[in-house]
Amino acid sequence: MTRMYRPMLGAMVFLASGLAIPAGLSAQGAAPPPVSSQPVPGELEMAKLIWSTMVAVDQANRSSNYSVLRDISAPAFQIANDPGQLARIFAGLRASGTDLSNTLLLAPTYRAPPAIVSPGVMRVQGYFGLRPTAVNFDFSYQWVEGRWRLVGVSIAPASLGTVQPGDPEPLQTAPEARPGR
Repeated sequence: MTRMYRPMLGAMVFLASGLAIPAGLSAQGAAPPPVSSQPVPGELEMAKLIWSTMVAVDQANRSSNYSVLRDISAPAFQIANDPGQLARIFAGLRASGTDLSNTLLLAPTYRAPPAIVSPGVMRVQGYFGLRPTAVNFDFSYQWVEGRWRLVGVSIAPASLGTVQPGDPEPLQTAPEARPGR
């Protein structure tokens, strides 16, 4: 299993369910705010951020309407992803029949502590140990107007036997999407 972090013109795609994250996040014309104004959330706030992302994706999958997911995300995510593109990215997750609302029943398990990966961008990776199907996640959030907003999302069902705390094995990735497809 390999992980791709190759920037593309518009977005990167991770996993079967898709992680769309705009290239050049910090190059949006304005200098990034000081690090002190971008607090890494505490445990409860981080869990709420992850749960709200799971709910947004679950509702988008159930309704086949990705407009709200797109609209509540960071501006860079909105530019890189239209609702139709998000529907295509999440087609595999929808087809799997994974009920993401079950993730609200458990606290997330982290593969590593949430980290600031570039100015104004935080990444958090982990899973929900649901039975019989666990749910892997890899989320990126951008600090926009005083709050963390989704800028990258990857969700994939997995066998509980393949996800363990501190598991160094990276998440599986899908082939890189090409612009215009």
